[in-house]
Amino acid sequence: MAAFETVRILSVHHWNDTLFSFTTTREPSFRFESGHFVMIGLPIDGKNVLRAYSIASPSWEEHLEFLSIKVQEGALTKHLQNMKVGDELLVGRKPTGTLVISDLLPAKRLFLFGSGTGLAPFMSIIRDPDTYERFDQVVLVHGVRLVSELAYREYIGQGLLEIEGLGEEIAAKLLYYPTVTREPFMYEGRITTAIETGKMCDDLGIPPLDPLTDRAMICGSPDMLKDTAARLDHLGFEVSAGIGQPGDYVIERAFVDRG
Repeated sequence: MAAFETVRILSVHHWNDTLFSFTTTREPSFRFESGHFVMIGLPIDGKNVLRAYSIASPSWEEHLEFLSIKVQEGALTKHLQNMKVGDELLVGRKPTGTLVISDLLPAKRLFLFGSGTGLAPFMSIIRDPDTYERFDQVVLVHGVRLVSELAYREYIGQGLLEIEGLGEEIAAKLLYYPTVTREPFMYEGRITTAIETGKMCDDLGIPPLDPLTDRAMICGSPDMLKDTAARLDHLGFEVSAGIGQPGDYVIERAFVDRG
């Protein structure tokens, strides 16, 4: 069996001049767990140029969805950002990753800390019924530089609530905390600062982070991963040692710079 399958672009949405998302067809045989990433790419100059992308769509969705930055000189993204409906894309047949709720110990609350396109796997997780079966409350924290980079903001606020069979539970259990660093906004500052000062929990009106009751997932740049993990470590959280080894929090260990 070939390592990749060819899918077609179904839609492309440009959030601003640095960020876009797109959906593709999905082969019936393609299976993944919410939070997984997969290799995607294009044949360019006679060879396949591939990068790891988190899957933003939930595991039950009939299509696949991805969120990407635009890197004008990036070997792959300079081509991806110009895709049109009907174009073809390569998708790997072996999704994997460490951002899965099955690698978290039981708890009451789940915090999802994502910066930039690190939101992508959490868009899958917050649309997964298993997430709400395991946790009484889910807190999605998305840190960006500019308000225009808050991808899916309106959808999170309204569209999620319209998912048949799941919308009411999402409305009851999901809290959304978008925070911006370079423009005035309702919530401002870095995710790490919001954790360290307790501002995030104060703003949301919820109890402070506690390893006895809470679990967390982190996805973002290498620096963001390092700094956020350090904050959780300081609070007494213990990271999962790897796939199949549950812990208090998990990070995406296979981060790939998406050029």
